[in-house]
Amino acid sequence: MEFEDILDSIVERGSKKTAEDWLQSINQEYGRIPLIFERMAERPEVLISHLLYKQTVTTTSLLDPKVVELISLAVGASLKCRHCVDYHIQAALKKGATRDEILEVILIAGLTANAAVLANAYRVMNGAILRCGGSCDVNPPSLDE
Repeated sequence: MEFEDILDSIVERGSKKTAEDWLQSINQEYGRIPLIFERMAERPEVLISHLLYKQTVTTTSLLDPKVVELISLAVGASLKCRHCVDYHIQAALKKGATRDEILEVILIAGLTANAAVLANAYRVMNGAILRCGGSCDVNPPSLDE
């Protein structure tokens, strides 16, 4: 279905009916509805705009749907979003991902998250040292001294 046809359908059915239908479709495809979608559905225009964006990104993606889910899993893991990880594991499995692929993605997410922590903290530390004129004691004396 073309984007304009989707928009026409939303206008024709209304936001409340569209949101209900889309939630039902998500439930049928994945076996459940994520809590964030349930809360967004309390304001159907919020859910619809979110899902339109999500659908447009995924349907126009040059990446295989399984890869999109694996990337989503990695991001969710890096952000420490347990519910995102759980949802995207299930979605990746439904798109054909294997257990080994999922474990590999989790390992890569861990590496990236670890590197981000280190890179950020080291930059903050370097900035703090520069603000002290380079004379800050970054190795404070031990309690024994």
